[in-house]
Amino acid sequence: MRVAIVTDSFLPAMNGVVRSVLRVLEHLEREGHSALVVCASPGAPRSVHGAMVVDVPSLGLPGYTEVRVPLPSATRLRAVLAAFAPDVVHLASPFGLGGTAARAANGLGLPVVAVFQTDVAGFASRYPLTARVHTAQEAAWWRVEAIHRRAELTLAPTATVAEQLRSRGIPRTRVWARGVDDLFDPARRDPALRAQLAPHGEVLVGYVGRVAPEKRLEDLAVLSGVPGTRLVVVGDGPSRPRLQAQLPGAAFLGQLSGERLAAAVASLDVFVHTGEHETFCQAAQEALASGVPVVAPAAGGLRDLVDPSRTGWLYAPGDLAGLRAHVADLAGDAAKRRALGEAARERTRGRTWSALCEQLLEHYRDAAAVSV
Repeated sequence: MRVAIVTDSFLPAMNGVVRSVLRVLEHLEREGHSALVVCASPGAPRSVHGAMVVDVPSLGLPGYTEVRVPLPSATRLRAVLAAFAPDVVHLASPFGLGGTAARAANGLGLPVVAVFQTDVAGFASRYPLTARVHTAQEAAWWRVEAIHRRAELTLAPTATVAEQLRSRGIPRTRVWARGVDDLFDPARRDPALRAQLAPHGEVLVGYVGRVAPEKRLEDLAVLSGVPGTRLVVVGDGPSRPRLQAQLPGAAFLGQLSGERLAAAVASLDVFVHTGEHETFCQAAQEALASGVPVVAPAAGGLRDLVDPSRTGWLYAPGDLAGLRAHVADLAGDAAKRRALGEAARERTRGRTWSALCEQLLEHYRDAAAVSV
């Protein structure tokens, strides 16, 4: 099979969309398929996992240059796709570049699979380019809907998000979850790292992910003073300087990857996430796979990932007293943390990238069959 993957975000940036694309490329290469990546990412390598990479011009979002605003040539994009002649066009979290690619693919008669992964409308509410936030959100939804209606299939990461998309009138929507790397394992817990971060035996309460406005990390301030705890932040982004000033007692480890990331996650006692616009939240799944209970808002994909009272706790969005109470409950009860962590580990077994990518190939085949 020949697969063209179009993504606004790619290497050298690293985020949930990029990680998913890399996993798909690994699987395609391993199984003998051919792939092309079209991206809006200056500095991207020329090839990754056997796939040629074509970069299109783009501008960085003011204040957050990692987020790119593509400036694609429709004529060039159509020519690139025509030359590669893919069996399917995979739109990874399409918005800017994805709209042009969807039109080009339609014009060439190529089947399109659009993967919904980023809540762009929610993102717009945290990066207001206009005073009319509601108008910006609706404009973002209008574009997202227009792109996904051009696709033979739309893939949502969770059942909750799939239902949200259907309620917006997006047809032919299925659930395609995300795999978890086998690096994330309770065995990665690192006593030396814990001794460094918790020299007095503190319970480590940690966040992993982008340190950016849409993650609502200012809400972590409510956890200051929870007895016997220390806050740990893993990741980087434009909000880090301000957050470090707000949380002077927290440990900021910066962006980690590979075994160092897996060790940091497994060394936590409680994972906390404050973002309310997560369509899936891979970091939360990695914490669960590492045997760490999760406390998060009951919003978006997190509602499907966290099983309250079994693998962690969900609090009502905006209920910071509830966030603090759930963290304090787990921080004060080692036996409960252990029980929820064991259940979390068990719930993530079998969610391998290999299995999920095989499902994706079936979605590709179905989309190709629909377009015939």
